[in-house]
Amino acid sequence: MPTSTPNSPHIRGRWRRIGSAAAATAALVLAGLGSAAHADAATAATHKVSARTIAAQVAKAHVRYENACAAHPKKGYASCDALRVTGGTTAFMEKQAALKGVAPKTVKPDAASDDPTGYGPSDLQSAYGLTDAASSNGSGETVAIVDAYDDPNAEADLATYRSYYGLPDCTTDNGCFSKVSQTGSTTSLPSADSGWAGEESLDLDMVSAVCPNCNILLVEAKSASDANLGTAVNEAVKLGAKFVSNSYGGSESSSDTTYDSSYYKHPGVAITASAGDEGYGAEYPAASRYVTAVGGTALNTASNSRGWTESVWETSSTEGTGSGCSSYDAKPSWQTDTGCTKRMIADVSAVADPATGVSVYDSYGSDGTGWNTYGGTSASSPIIASVYALAGTPGSSDYPAQYPYNAAGTSALNDVTSGSNGTCSTSYFCTAQSGYDGPTGWGTPEGLDAFTAN
Repeated sequence: MPTSTPNSPHIRGRWRRIGSAAAATAALVLAGLGSAAHADAATAATHKVSARTIAAQVAKAHVRYENACAAHPKKGYASCDALRVTGGTTAFMEKQAALKGVAPKTVKPDAASDDPTGYGPSDLQSAYGLTDAASSNGSGETVAIVDAYDDPNAEADLATYRSYYGLPDCTTDNGCFSKVSQTGSTTSLPSADSGWAGEESLDLDMVSAVCPNCNILLVEAKSASDANLGTAVNEAVKLGAKFVSNSYGGSESSSDTTYDSSYYKHPGVAITASAGDEGYGAEYPAASRYVTAVGGTALNTASNSRGWTESVWETSSTEGTGSGCSSYDAKPSWQTDTGCTKRMIADVSAVADPATGVSVYDSYGSDGTGWNTYGGTSASSPIIASVYALAGTPGSSDYPAQYPYNAAGTSALNDVTSGSNGTCSTSYFCTAQSGYDGPTGWGTPEGLDAFTAN
C-alpha cells in the first residue's frame, strides 16, 4: 500500500460512484416486495409518481462515498475498512420509496441525514434468517469490537441507534456496554480520532442489529499499528469475550506468522477479520489461519423465496471486497480448495457494498455527523461475529473459522454465485461461482447452523 499517516481521516480525497441495480429495483417497484423496516426509517417525497418514473430515477441513481478513516497506512499500520455514503440514493431508500409509491429521497452531498438511509436491524435479520434467533439468543454472550483511538461519544451514539430501532438499552450502568483501552483501563483511554469514531459506531451498531441481546465490549488500541491492535485483541480475550471483530487490515508481510501466534491464536474464540475494501488481493489479519475472514456482498431485495439476493461487492478494480491467496500464512486443515497452497481469503461474507449499506449513528465524525449509511467489510466483520454469538459459545479447543466449512454446500449458507472483485489468473480467487470462491467464501448466513460447533 502507499504510505500515509495512519490516523488521518479521508486520506483518499476522491469520490467513487456506485451504479444502482435498476432492473432489480424496478421489479421491486412493480411487485411491491421487501421486508418492512422501522415505520419512520425513511421520509419520502409527498407527491405520488408512477412506477415507471421511479424506475427511471433509480436507473440514474448513484451514491458517492469516502473512506471513513486512513485508507493507505504506513508499513506496520492498518486501515479501517469502512466507507461512508456522502451523497446519492441508497438501495434502502429506493426500496422504501417503491413500497410507498413515491420518489426516492436523496442524501445531500457531504451531509448526514435526519433519518436512517441504510438497512436496519429488521432488514439484516431478515436477509440472513436471524429474526427468531436475534430475539431469543445472545443473552450472556459478549462481542468485542477492536478499533484504534477513542470515540468519546461511543456509548451515547449507541444509545441513539438502539433507541431508534427499539432495541434493549445497552449501557455501562446496566452492564451491557463497556469501553476500555488496550491495557484494560476504563479511564486512561487513547486520544480521540474523528475518522475511527465512525468505524467504531459502525461496528457497535452492527452488533446491536444482529445480536441485540449481546453484551458489547469496545477495546480501543492507542494507535492503528499492528502491534497495538493485536494487543487489544489479546485484552478482549483476557476480559472474557468469546467473539472478537476486527474491521481493519493492511498489506501482508513476512511478520504475519509471528503476529498469528502473538495476537490471533485463541482457541475457543471466534475472531473475525475484514477481507478488505481495495478489491482483489489478500490482506492481514484476514489472512491469519486463526480467524474467520469475512468478504463483502451487495444485498438487494428480490421476489425470490428468500426475499433477498446477493452478489460480489465490486465498485471498481481497486474498490470492492478483498480476496486472494496468502503469500505467507499456512493453509488451515479445513480449507481444501486446490488452487491456493496457503491460506485462502475469504471464509464467509455479508453485506458490504455502500450502495446497499447499513444505517449508522455517529456524532463524532469529522463531518456529516448524525445518521449515515456505511459500507465496506467493516460492516460484514461485526455482522458475522454477532452471528457466531447468536449461535453460542464455541468449543474450548476449536477455531470457529472451521464451522462454516462443516456446513459447506448446505442450506445453512446462501451461496453467492455472481460477480467478481477484479482480475485473477485462477478464476475462483476473484470470481463468484457455485460453492466456494474467494470473494464470498462459502456464502452468507442463513440462520445459525453454519456457525455452531458440530
